[in-house]
Amino acid sequence: MYNSDTELLFPSRIIPTLRDLRGQAWQELIDQVTSLPENHPGYMAFVLMMVRMGGCVPCNADSFRAMRGCTQCARQTIRRLHNPDADLVAQYGQVQKEVTAYLATVESREAKEKL
Repeated sequence: MYNSDTELLFPSRIIPTLRDLRGQAWQELIDQVTSLPENHPGYMAFVLMMVRMGGCVPCNADSFRAMRGCTQCARQTIRRLHNPDADLVAQYGQVQKEVTAYLATVESREAKEKL
């Protein structure tokens, strides 16, 4: 069975639907992320964080999660977390550092290749 809401990895189009699932710190994070362009490191960091938390990499078309769709899976992932919002915001900050560091190495590598 194919669900039109199922994608290869966490679809960024559903970020706004996660806003009201937690408290004020989470809502502010969602507002901040949705105001960023998709190529911004902060935006990419949020998507990566959700991929990791939701287990998107091993998900496949035959899995129960895929049959339910990415929106329901992401919403359930956020609802099931028992961590305080501050922990999630801190986790986002850590992933954002990882993404920024990775992008810096890619840019450095590209600059060296141009020489």
